[in-house]
Amino acid sequence: MSGILYGIGVGPGDPELLTLKAHRILTAAKVIAYPAPDNGDSFARSIVEQYLKPEQLEVPIVIPMRVERFPAQNIYDASAKEIAVHLDAGEDVIVLCEGDPFFYGSFMYLFERLSPDYKVEIVPGISSLMASAAMLQRPLAARNDVLSVIPGPLPDDQILAQLHAADAIAIIKVGRHFSRIRNLIEKAGLTGSAGYLERVTLGNQKVLPLADVGEEKAPYFSIILIYKGAEDWIASASMPASAAKI
Repeated sequence: MSGILYGIGVGPGDPELLTLKAHRILTAAKVIAYPAPDNGDSFARSIVEQYLKPEQLEVPIVIPMRVERFPAQNIYDASAKEIAVHLDAGEDVIVLCEGDPFFYGSFMYLFERLSPDYKVEIVPGISSLMASAAMLQRPLAARNDVLSVIPGPLPDDQILAQLHAADAIAIIKVGRHFSRIRNLIEKAGLTGSAGYLERVTLGNQKVLPLADVGEEKAPYFSIILIYKGAEDWIASASMPASAAKI
């Protein structure tokens, strides 16, 4: 019998936010795969590093981190074939996923390739979206509010359309698009309702009103939350004292 492929969400960064189920499966596995940049360490692996064992076989999925396009399909094709070898040998394979596997996660591309032939189980994780709301100490949405998740690389007109249409907004993949996105939020008159967060749940996290951000750039792991629905949640109010220290 072939092994089982597990897509495990490891959360936004704090190792204690790993679920009990993910921990059980992770510590029992013999083969662990994870995305890794070609210019540094794997963030997904670093989250669970303290739970790994020397005897576990690690399979890095090396993905180039650069602006220009690269043959991503070839990388996932090759990784799927490598993982299939272990599955065919009867070994379960764990794929670590930052946040949640099916919320803008790269695991979905392996799932697409391997699920027709192998049993796959998904272990959901805490996404950066949920963690950011917790650190901001403001609910994402309520009642009949419409929540829109906007990827930062979208064109200006599409971002503005969502800013005007939705009641609650989460802008992800901010990174190098930060200055442009901040200008669009100001254009939409929503700066006072926006909270800025980076590296949530980590020791160097930042949580503050967007209006107080002085930098023109943002790290890859940054997010902007906006609320303009029916509830009286004001993002421009001073952030809770605990938020900047967590």
